[in-house]
Amino acid sequence: MAHAHTYRPKIHYVLEGPDRAPVLMFSHSLASSTVMWEPQVKHFQHSFRLLRFDTRGHGKSEAPEGPYTFQILADDVLALLDSLEIDKVHFVGLSMGGMIGQELALRHPDRLLSLTLSDTSARTPPEAIKVWEQRIEQVKREGLKPLLEGTMERWFTEPFRKRRPAIYEAIEAQFLKTPVAGYIGCVQAIMRLDNLEKLTSIRTPTLILVGEEDPGTPVSVAEEIHKRIKGSRMAIIPNSRHLPNVEQAERWNRELETFLDGLTR
Repeated sequence: MAHAHTYRPKIHYVLEGPDRAPVLMFSHSLASSTVMWEPQVKHFQHSFRLLRFDTRGHGKSEAPEGPYTFQILADDVLALLDSLEIDKVHFVGLSMGGMIGQELALRHPDRLLSLTLSDTSARTPPEAIKVWEQRIEQVKREGLKPLLEGTMERWFTEPFRKRRPAIYEAIEAQFLKTPVAGYIGCVQAIMRLDNLEKLTSIRTPTLILVGEEDPGTPVSVAEEIHKRIKGSRMAIIPNSRHLPNVEQAERWNRELETFLDGLTR
């Protein structure tokens, strides 16, 4: 099965915004898709060229059998950029997307103008690996539906869940549509994540964002990353959990915009 690693699945992407503007690329969380970046599209589409994509095994991208690794997922990103003839991007990754961003910054810094890591982690501790193993077994048996409620609780605060705005409904629907093979393949990559001590080598301008009430990748984890990436900036987004870009879009967008503006001056 040597060819399994060279196989490039079809990756779904959306590219919009002014032709000559710098490219702002967005990478979503596990069991989501381009849908979770809608609040960013509205805000940034006039000043940047926006590139959103579905990670392999997610959304409208193909879902080959795993296991996947972050090297494979980062190579998918590079293949997409090459096919679109895009040299460098401002890369924004949330949760799993941030793990892909770390891999790019560590191995292909020449392709990054900047790196934004939101609500992500750089290392999966042994106790978390056990939880992921249980989730894999459950998903193999019952699909993703049993995980929906617990996931939405981790992703959003209770008032936001009670309101159920349209974007919440769309994210929930997308979660349920995630292919089991894609979910498991990506979880297997997350289980092997161990970048924390390597982060000190990152020289790419970096912004770290985190929801103040994020239970999955808490503020303490963001601080660990911030401490290791020299010159990085960090901002905590109040009244939000794991997806502050959705729940507190205005504040999250403002932090990203301020960071990006500061780079070009």
